[in-house]
Amino acid sequence: MKCYLLLFALPVLSIAANRYTAAKTTDRGIEVVRLADSKRGVELSIVPSAGNRAYELKVHGKNVLYFPFADLAALKNSQKPALNGIPFLAPWANRIAGGGFWAGDKRYRFNSDLGTVRIDSDDIAIHGMLAASPFWEVTDVSANQDAAQVTSRLAFWKYPELMANWPFAHEYEMTYRLADNVLEVVTTVRNVSVRPMPVVLGFHPYFNIPDAPRDAWTVHVAARKHVETDAHLVATGQFTPNDLPDQISLKAHSFDDGFTDLVRNEHGLARFSVKAGDKEIHVIYGSKYQVAIVFAPPAQNFICFEPMSAITNGINLAHEGKYSELQTVAPGAEWRESFWVSFKGF
Repeated sequence: MKCYLLLFALPVLSIAANRYTAAKTTDRGIEVVRLADSKRGVELSIVPSAGNRAYELKVHGKNVLYFPFADLAALKNSQKPALNGIPFLAPWANRIAGGGFWAGDKRYRFNSDLGTVRIDSDDIAIHGMLAASPFWEVTDVSANQDAAQVTSRLAFWKYPELMANWPFAHEYEMTYRLADNVLEVVTTVRNVSVRPMPVVLGFHPYFNIPDAPRDAWTVHVAARKHVETDAHLVATGQFTPNDLPDQISLKAHSFDDGFTDLVRNEHGLARFSVKAGDKEIHVIYGSKYQVAIVFAPPAQNFICFEPMSAITNGINLAHEGKYSELQTVAPGAEWRESFWVSFKGF
């Protein structure tokens, strides 16, 4: 009986090993990494030289990431490359007000002349410095019977133009892992400086439900508190109860809001979702992602569930005594967290 079972187990393992693939390729001369699950009909495409961004997550040929460009070359040449796919916002996510930030007892002023920081007319720096960075290096592309994955690294400390505007020597490692209809994005921050570094990073994923109009979408927001902001969408340090219903129709609602005190399960995970008919996209936050920005402007066929480690401008609000949840990573230590994207019905 044991021999009989073994003979039939070997072909199954071989088929399972071929289910997942991971490969480097090019698209119009631009390096791309593609992860695929042939059983589920899922293919993920990442472009390391544009912020290590995932720009396509195709399920049976339908892209569930918002990608408004005709091709990858158009993305690379765009003046606003951050507004699609899954951009990484670091060293800070969304907005820092006042043209600089406090860390410990020191004040740092941004230098926009270096071209690494975008500061608007209200002296607000937005979306960090790495959303379209070319400095990512792919360190692993692999697949087995359980998953396909790619890991990339960015050594922030190597680049003086970056260090000048965020003077903490550190490194990022990011892994995209595709397994059983779930995409996991793992981010590790290594602090190689001599001072604690604030962790105020995040992601800005853009999702859409193909072949379903926005008015047919319903949204679930897993949070107890709404983050109050000023006229420039900068957090004030005040919070109000989230009084949204469990399911919100986008036919009569738009979002550009921050939420915290996330509703979590017994494993510390918080689940946000958008649905239309039998199609669903879920975004699950690990416990160190304490804040969610939900962005769904009117008349646009996308929604963003943005995992963030702190509220907008949290680094300055912490210095003012208005925000007590700021995370830091000690010298020589690591910060690591995941978020997941699951999808069904496509």
